[in-house]
Amino acid sequence: MATPAPDATSLSPEERNRQLRRAVVASAVGTAIEWYDFFLYGVAAALVFPSKFFPAADPYVGALLSFSTYFVGFLARPLGAAIFGHVGDRVGRKASLVATLLLMGVATAGIGLVPAYDSIGIWGAVLLTFARVLQGIGVGGEWGGSVLLAAEWSDRRRRGLMASWPQWGAPAGLVLANGAVSAASALSGDAFTTWGWRVPFLASVVLVIVGFWIRTGILETPAFAKRRAEGQVEKAPVVEVVRRHGKEIALTALLRTGQQAPFYIFSTWLLTYGTKTLGLPREMFLNAVMIAATVSLITIPIWGHLSDRVGRRRLVLLGCALMVVFPFAYFQLIDSRAVGLIVLAAVLGQAIHDIQYGPQAALIAESFPGRLRYSGASLGYQLASITAGGPAPMIAVWLEHRYGSSTAIAAYLSLAALVSLASVWFLPDRSHAELEE
Repeated sequence: MATPAPDATSLSPEERNRQLRRAVVASAVGTAIEWYDFFLYGVAAALVFPSKFFPAADPYVGALLSFSTYFVGFLARPLGAAIFGHVGDRVGRKASLVATLLLMGVATAGIGLVPAYDSIGIWGAVLLTFARVLQGIGVGGEWGGSVLLAAEWSDRRRRGLMASWPQWGAPAGLVLANGAVSAASALSGDAFTTWGWRVPFLASVVLVIVGFWIRTGILETPAFAKRRAEGQVEKAPVVEVVRRHGKEIALTALLRTGQQAPFYIFSTWLLTYGTKTLGLPREMFLNAVMIAATVSLITIPIWGHLSDRVGRRRLVLLGCALMVVFPFAYFQLIDSRAVGLIVLAAVLGQAIHDIQYGPQAALIAESFPGRLRYSGASLGYQLASITAGGPAPMIAVWLEHRYGSSTAIAAYLSLAALVSLASVWFLPDRSHAELEE
């Protein structure tokens, strides 16, 4: 007979620490792979898709149409949060994470195979949109499981740091995505818009295989294993969390406004603005975003660690306040067209963003009870995709077209930060409480 897998509730302290390390690695690596897939679409939407899938439109309309397919992925993220939140709270965190990784890999590789407008007309955009929906569903279910895998294996003294490692996966994925596009651009040269852009999407298959191998080697979290053993698994977690914790869902969604809108302006729309409006080479902005994301790999765990010392709420408030004023300085630096100042703007923007982003995972996870945590945290986190992250590039395109100035976009980001600043006041700080209390 086969030996049963060890149960998380019966592990020794040494084995628990070993599983914690594995959980953090699985969360960070798996999340990096999924964000690579998701961000890759954003880079292509800014640089390639308007000409490949919407060639009949003028540049302004083409950019809007391209970013609208990008937005579809954000619309699908709350659906993924609901689907995989149910799976995560009913079946387990591990099963949900493996499923989201496979879904994302299939969708991303599919995008690399979609024929362009000159081959099948508008059906290329339709297939692109469908694959983007699948991407959104996958990443919508990914975040909650990755954060809980790290947070529920940890204790309250290190929870901010451990939960920040899945957040670390986002800039890691951005570095991978921009690096892959830069490498493909250098490899294919003038043929980048013909076939070169497809290579990073198809390469996703290799990354997904690596992530699958890592994630199948971890155990279920002790908190979920204990509830399952005691028969305390919720039958309809999504329904229950909406009914009992609707306020927390709304507040955590609004909390992300001043973090998510700037992020997608700084990392995605900037590529369009820099190449089309400022007339500078795409490689300059790809490299600036990559440098900033590399800095973020350091700042995210630092802020997560500090949140264990001074409290999550205090740091997030600081990050919101800084983001109220920073966008105006950001665009002054970008509009200078000086390479050094553009890189400085990108680095400062990411570092200030991370003051919110690093502690955010633990703050949101701590806002929901264990039996509803995957569903509640996922819904709160991903609903901001509809209100903040998804529409941000389209709003920026419209504001620039309407006012002809980056100042209007800076004002938009400042207002988004004020929304987050107000939301933080209504969320209690449970940094020093155990998750199951």
